[in-house]
Parts: sequence; structure tokens; C-alpha cells
Amino acid sequence: MQKNYENFTHTFAGNPLDRSQHLRRDEETLNTLANSKAAKYLPFQKLKVALTDAGGLQWCTHAQLAEQPASSVFLGVLDDTPHFAVNMLEADTHTETFTFTDCRVAASTLSVAEAGIVSQARALLDWHKRNPFCAQCAQPTRMGRGGMVRHCDQCERHIFPRTDPVAIMLIQDEIDGDRCLLGKSQGRMAKSNFYSALAGFVDQGESLEEAVRREVFEEAGIQVGGVEYHSSQPWPFPSSLMIGCHGIALDHNIVIDPTEMADVAWFSRADVKAGLEGNNADLRVPGPQAIAHHLISTWAYAK
Repeated sequence: MQKNYENFTHTFAGNPLDRSQHLRRDEETLNTLANSKAAKYLPFQKLKVALTDAGGLQWCTHAQLAEQPASSVFLGVLDDTPHFAVNMLEADTHTETFTFTDCRVAASTLSVAEAGIVSQARALLDWHKRNPFCAQCAQPTRMGRGGMVRHCDQCERHIFPRTDPVAIMLIQDEIDGDRCLLGKSQGRMAKSNFYSALAGFVDQGESLEEAVRREVFEEAGIQVGGVEYHSSQPWPFPSSLMIGCHGIALDHNIVIDPTEMADVAWFSRADVKAGLEGNNADLRVPGPQAIAHHLISTWAYAK
């Protein structure tokens, strides 16, 4: 397996904000910061982010918002400036002054730092939208610590945002190291030439290495031996952490799970390189925004 991984920051990582845990514990200070002239707000609507005409983040001040942003969350501080994100209602007349863009699309024009901020903001706003009630007693909950917790006053429970770990792995042939395993899921891409690294959620009580081996066996019927960590990528759709690995196959006969996978196949290094370069009519792979691209390219150009 390739050991000298390139040094890069994935899309949706690289957030430059200091999340300022010490400030989150002081509600009075947070309220003062939120209402200050220095505070910057990043508007969202339906989890789409506001962009400028030039494709950057459209920050605004508290005064530019229609009303007190009750749905705002504290993101952190940069250069002594507090940054917040706010989910704006469709009925808010101020929304006509903003252009909202899907966050995946927005990432193609944003800087690494801006995309990292969007990742935090989108995931947090979505979590609050999904969790207005307590799962234990079904009573309404309220936001605390600038959005990093929800409190249930009925049963005194604290609910924290969750991140779901996902194992994503590029598996290579043990004997013939010039082949790797790629697959495509059932669904809208099933009849296309688009293939990617295999992936799946890490189960409870399961290590990352165990998750890699289980997912590959479930989706492709391939036993995996050695597993090596590559890198990780936040993926705020809604809130996952993609944990990238390389692994070594111990056998070669593919037996797919047809309910989940449309196809799984071995691809030669030459074919994968051509796919990465857009010169393979039979193979299209994820673009550089996705960790799968970097798992594949790290292996493809290892020699």
C-alpha cells in the first residue's frame, strides 16, 4: 500500500474559525456578540448558502437581517470577529437580497476555508432542524451553547449534535497490485459508467478496520486483510465524517449484493488513470471534491 500520502485539505475541511468553547458557556456574552455591529452572519435558506455574485460567501450584519435571528448558531471567532449562521424563512422579505446555492455546488467556487465554514454551518443548522423535540420524553427542546447543545427542561436531558462515521476504502489486489476494486450503487447511476470506492457506515461497537472488512465483504464478497488509514473528510449531507482507507484483498472472486450494488469490478491501474484523466469511456470516477477521488488517485499514481 502507498504510505507517502500527499498533503492536502479535503473539500469541507480547513475551517479557520476558532470554535471558542469558552464563549459558548457564557450565554450573556454570546448574546452580546450576536447583537454587536462586528458580528457576521451567514444566511441559509432550505440549507442552501448565500453567495456573492463572485461566488464567495455572502456575510451580512445583524442589522441586515429582518428580525432577531432566533435560529442562528454561533460558528466561532476569526480575527476577533464573531461569526454566526442563520436559517432564514422563505417568508422573510430580506431573502430576496440573497442568492442561495446548494452547498455542493457552492463548494466549487469557494476557497478551502469558506467551504470548511459551510460544512460546519450546514451540518449544525440541519441538526437543529431535525431535532426540535426530546427523543426521551417528546417535549420541545431549546438551543444552548450557541447551538452546540439542545436542552430538555422536562427531563433535564442534554442532546448534542452527532457525526456519523463512514468508512470509505480503496481495495487493491494482493497478488496483482495493479488492480483496484470499484463499485456503483443501485439507483440513478446504476446504468452509468460512474464507479467509486466502496463505503458504508461504521456500526456500533465496531472498529474502523472491522467496518472496512465488513462493508467490502457485504458489497463485493471480498475478504480484506491489511487496512491503512489515508485521510478523512467532513461531509455535511447531513453530518458524516468520511474516513478514507486503503486495504488489501485476500481473494479475488467478486460476489455482489444486488440489492445494494449495481456492479463491483476490478480495474487496472492504466484504466483508472485514464478514468481520472477523463480519457476512459468505460470508467468515470468522482471529482476532486470527494475523498474517493483522492483515495483512487493516490493508489493510481503510486508507481
